[in-house]
Amino acid sequence: MSQIDLSQDARRREFGDFLRSRRERLTPSSVGLPNGFRRRAQGLRREEVALLAGVGTTWYTWLEQGRDVRPSAEVLSALAEALRLDAAERAHLFMLSGRAEPASRPSGPERVEEPLRRMLASLTSQPAYVTGRRWDILAWNPAAAAVFGDYRLLEGDARNIMHLVFADPAHRRLLVDWHELAPVVLAMFRADCACYRGDPDVERLIGKLHEASPEFREWWPRHDIVRLLAGYKRIEHPVAGRMHFEYTSFSVTESAGLRLVVYTPLADERTDEKLAALLRQASAEPGFRRAAG
Repeated sequence: MSQIDLSQDARRREFGDFLRSRRERLTPSSVGLPNGFRRRAQGLRREEVALLAGVGTTWYTWLEQGRDVRPSAEVLSALAEALRLDAAERAHLFMLSGRAEPASRPSGPERVEEPLRRMLASLTSQPAYVTGRRWDILAWNPAAAAVFGDYRLLEGDARNIMHLVFADPAHRRLLVDWHELAPVVLAMFRADCACYRGDPDVERLIGKLHEASPEFREWWPRHDIVRLLAGYKRIEHPVAGRMHFEYTSFSVTESAGLRLVVYTPLADERTDEKLAALLRQASAEPGFRRAAG
């Protein structure tokens, strides 16, 4: 047996063990079934899980036994519902099965929780902000405001990365390499927001960018997609002059669609010194401690 076969066999066994452990922690009453009599084993019976998930009892038994049967994404979703799995358990179920978990489409207001806000504030020498599912800037630290401008002065679509890049002349002037950077940003946005197409707010933003930017109108029909998580950005700051940053973005795992973007000042152009001077100047201004969103 090859190493690949051994790995797949081990994963199937783990998958079956995981199903059984989740089944055994439930009771009939917790899933709306009668308790019945003479229950010798703890938890639900296999036939009860199969009934709840809408699959055959024999087929479900094979899953728990680690046999080479391959449930579809729809069946995995039904099993996750039947076993009352939370988000982490559901993701684990799909991972063990070797299938990608279907992307969900979160809706409603987006929140940046206090632990993440405290981490933002602790990045005193690195500009950083949190973006939402359509790249709205939801929270930021004083260093980001010092370099990119006070986001508190922007409202609605104006506080959006794509709007800043394509429809805000002042922000465009900050970006030394705008003509090279902007098409990459657009391709990243297209890849990142694919699962949100059809959302009214996303479609409205795309429509507004079509109206505001001839470059956006030209590049959007190309359907270019890029998934870059890091890169370099040169800034022409109106006070500090030329600054160089390396940026990295991280998914905020507990909140679908949220991403943390952190800029690290580089030695080029004495960026770290210039940033420190900007922050000293900003700290003397009223409201500096409220500069984070």
